[in-house]
Amino acid sequence: MANTVKRFVGNPILTTKDIAPSQPGWVVECVLNPGVFRFDGKIWLLLRVAERPVQQEGVVSFPVLKEDGTIEVLSFKKEEVDLSDPRMIGHNGKKYLSTISHLRLVCSEDGKSFVEPAGFPTQLFGKGKLETYGIEDCRVSFFEGEYYLTYTQVSESGVGVGLMRTQDWREIRREGMIFPPHNKDCAFFEEKIGGKYYCFHRPSGHGPGGNFIWIASSPDLLHWGGHQCILQTREGWWDSARVGAGAAPIKTEEGWLMIYHGANGEHRYCLGAALLDLEDPSKVLARSHRPLMEPDSIYEQMGFFGNVIFTNGHLLDGDKLTMYYGASDEVICGATLSVQDILTDILTTV
Repeated sequence: MANTVKRFVGNPILTTKDIAPSQPGWVVECVLNPGVFRFDGKIWLLLRVAERPVQQEGVVSFPVLKEDGTIEVLSFKKEEVDLSDPRMIGHNGKKYLSTISHLRLVCSEDGKSFVEPAGFPTQLFGKGKLETYGIEDCRVSFFEGEYYLTYTQVSESGVGVGLMRTQDWREIRREGMIFPPHNKDCAFFEEKIGGKYYCFHRPSGHGPGGNFIWIASSPDLLHWGGHQCILQTREGWWDSARVGAGAAPIKTEEGWLMIYHGANGEHRYCLGAALLDLEDPSKVLARSHRPLMEPDSIYEQMGFFGNVIFTNGHLLDGDKLTMYYGASDEVICGATLSVQDILTDILTTV
């Protein structure tokens, strides 16, 4: 499969140097995992931008958004905190994020050179007590004349799924949390099936179970039920530790094609695919035995959190799938794949 993946020659196409921090005295640590959509004849990305104050010698500082919208910067001595995971800070039994993320809107004529557009609210920040640690990893789906944004809400209360919607990207309406903690990786199907809306989501926690992909249905996009676990991890495989959905699934004659990420016990993230029944998407018809994409390039192996390929956005043009993805949890890259090649690979590999 790897031979049919064509990475953009200019990868990475967006780095931390291309995006200005939202606050004076801060630095952008990561630009990653964009939602992707078409609007007004252009290609748009809704980036996740992770930032924090410039770090001082011997001190670890990070921001927290208060419920009233103001920002508090917490600082601890380096020897007092657990920094074994660069994404997290442990202090006195409590976990914080080392950065705070917001969503940033950019657009492009050619899909490779992006700028922040004038006349649009280009920065979307966390709001309220469920987003005090930021908002992350937005998927963008378009159907029934409206764009739907499913994203990760992070706070000391946990990690859940929020929903926003817009028709023109100038007025964006927040619908609040639609899946409570601990949940993320939510992607809407872009049409109804049997009169119902469907989505993927990824609940997780301690004890029995794991980080598996679930499917749910809804009459109104706000109230979800009919939950079923459809894709689990596989011990000893490339997706042995966790799996999670990417963007909206692609409708093909063979079924709904879902691109998903999988990680092993060493936190190496690859991309795979699964094929679901057209009439009953809880039925998995086929699944990747080998990854569609692995972190093979240096910019995918080295970075803020290396050996990571993570996508939650793509565009479809006939058989051509243009995928935008975060690499090493730090930069944004692009690649093209053939839908038919993906289907052939997962349907014939044994």
